[in-house]
Amino acid sequence: MKSVAWLIATWFGCGRWPWGPGTAGSIGALIAAAGFVWLGLPQPWHLAVVAALVTPIGIWASTAMARAHGKEDPQFVVVDEVLGQWLTLAAAPSFGWPWVLGAFVLFRLFDITKPWPVRKFESLPEGTGIVADDLAAGIYGALVLLGVRWLNQ
Repeated sequence: MKSVAWLIATWFGCGRWPWGPGTAGSIGALIAAAGFVWLGLPQPWHLAVVAALVTPIGIWASTAMARAHGKEDPQFVVVDEVLGQWLTLAAAPSFGWPWVLGAFVLFRLFDITKPWPVRKFESLPEGTGIVADDLAAGIYGALVLLGVRWLNQ
């Protein structure tokens, strides 16, 4: 079970990238989204459903890796970035490259800066805290993307 938790927590090894594992996790999320499109996922908003389904698994894997390594939020755990990135991308009207790039930049901005109250979610216990702040950053990114969509109508 530990190896399954490691695969999920590191998003199949993305978290082992030595220069910015969080960014590598976000890129891994976009690659997975491209795979979902290839498999027939028709609309970006479906990623919000996928994120909701994967969140409990991500919390479990994050908790397992945090306990195994004795750290509150190990840097190599990036499933949280994947989930947050999917939430931001879910607000895009399409999977066109400008929207994907915008979603990527917005999520990374909010994940790195952690504006209020995003940082507060880190204080939740174990994997819940690891994942919750990135979900909140993903929601912030999604709200900005929705605002851009509204302005472009």
